[in-house]
This record gives sequence, C-alpha cells and structure tokens, in this order.
Amino acid sequence: MRTVDRYVSPTISWSPEPSVLVGVALLGILYGVAWRHARRRRPGRPPQPHRPGAGRLTLFAAGLAAVLAALVSPIDSLSDQLLVIHMVQHVLLLDIAPILLILGLNKVLLRPVTRRVQALERRAGVLGHPAFAAAAYVIVLWAWHVPAMYDLALRHTGIHALEHLCFSAAGTLYWWHLLSPIRSRQRLTGLGPVAYMVSTKLLVGLLGVVLAFAPASIYPFYAHHPHYWGLSPAEDQSMAGLVMALEQSIVMGVALTFVFVRMLSESEREAQRRERLELA
Repeated sequence: MRTVDRYVSPTISWSPEPSVLVGVALLGILYGVAWRHARRRRPGRPPQPHRPGAGRLTLFAAGLAAVLAALVSPIDSLSDQLLVIHMVQHVLLLDIAPILLILGLNKVLLRPVTRRVQALERRAGVLGHPAFAAAAYVIVLWAWHVPAMYDLALRHTGIHALEHLCFSAAGTLYWWHLLSPIRSRQRLTGLGPVAYMVSTKLLVGLLGVVLAFAPASIYPFYAHHPHYWGLSPAEDQSMAGLVMALEQSIVMGVALTFVFVRMLSESEREAQRRERLELA
C-alpha cells in the first residue's frame, strides 16, 4: 500500500510566454477585423448570405482559449511534472484548438483569401494532398513520443517549443482537409473522410494503448519524479495513454458525425439547385 509520504503536490503556476500571448492576440485581432467586415451591410446591396454569426465568433474564441490553456495556463507547468497532463496539452494543440479555429471560419470570412489558398494548395503538390496530412499527423505524434525525443523536448525549452509547433501544424493541416469551408480539387468526398479518419485515429489510438498497458514507465524524465497526486510514474503513464486513446475515439466519432451531416446537407442543396435549373 502506498504510504502518505509518497504523496507530493505538484507545483502549479502560470506561464505567460510573451510570444504566445502576442501571437494569440494578433490572430484574435485579425479574425475580429475579418468578422466585422464580413458582417457589414453595404448600402444599396441586399444582405450577404451566410454571414458569420456569433456562433462562428464563439468557436474561434474557444480555439484561441484552447491555445492559451495549453501554453499559458497551469497545464503547461503541470505537463513538466505529470505525463497525463502533458498528454492533455498535446490533445489541445493537436486536435481541440485546430478543430475550433477551423470551425470558426466560413466561406464569407475566407472569401478575400480563397483564391490564394487554393493556389497555394495547387503549388504544394503532394504536400497539399490529404494523404500527406494523414501521414504527417501519425508520424509527428509517434516520432515525438519516442522516449529519446520526448525526454529531449522536456529538457530543452527550444526543442519543446518546436514539438508544440509540430503538433499545431500537423493538427491544423489534418483537420483543414476534413473541415475546411473552401472547396478544393483534392477535397475528400464519398467515403474518403471515413478512410481518412479511421486510418489515422486507429494508429494514434494504438500509441495510446501502448502507453496505457506498458509494464513500466518508458520515459526516463518522469521515471524518477515524486509520486505527484499519489500517482507512480507507471500509473501516470497509463492514465496518459488512456487519455490519448479515449480522446481519439471520441473525436473520431464526433467528427464523422459532423462530416456525415454536412454531406447530407450539401447533397440536399445540390438537389435543390438541380431542381431550380430544371424549372428555369
């Protein structure tokens, strides 16, 4: 039985990193300007359809809040002490923040940059293909969870920042192909979204299972930590693996439901458009 003296409370503090605060503030200001411009009614013209409403604004703000929660709130300081909290931080950067930020956009908001984005996707070639995004998502996550890489990131601030950038970039690229409001020649259609998600989420979920059922702690950085909140390093690692596996399953289910509903809506609009053309 674990004794009381093995229980240690972790240090809880905020991490007001200036680069993160400035970056989030600039992103918020740019979005706010674009949102107001898209909402503006022009004299002599009918109201623009599909203008972004308060819902889009709330989603984007929640995405920015997720970034701040991951990098500025006590989650950041706790992630250096507990693997399960570090996993929560990764989930926020890889999935939650990108999903919310992309859902905060729509065609009207992106209209001023739509052609540039489409041109960039064409010039990117293979790098702009959904298959590359799926592979990058899996490779980035597995690579940074190799014990040597994981510990290196925790011991060096610059490499830790690079890890966070890799997660954010891979997550944004991955979810962009699935949730982007901009039509692309390489857009996933039919059962494409299902294959896209299942192929990646199962491989990432497998990593969570490996961590959850490993017989001992595999990360030296955490292996010799005190028993924060009464958790041994092995128990901490198991909880982290379960968080990853469970989050991947939940996000996959919710995202597939969203994509299915959107496909039905688009099919209905296309059918209505054909009917109008036939009656014209």
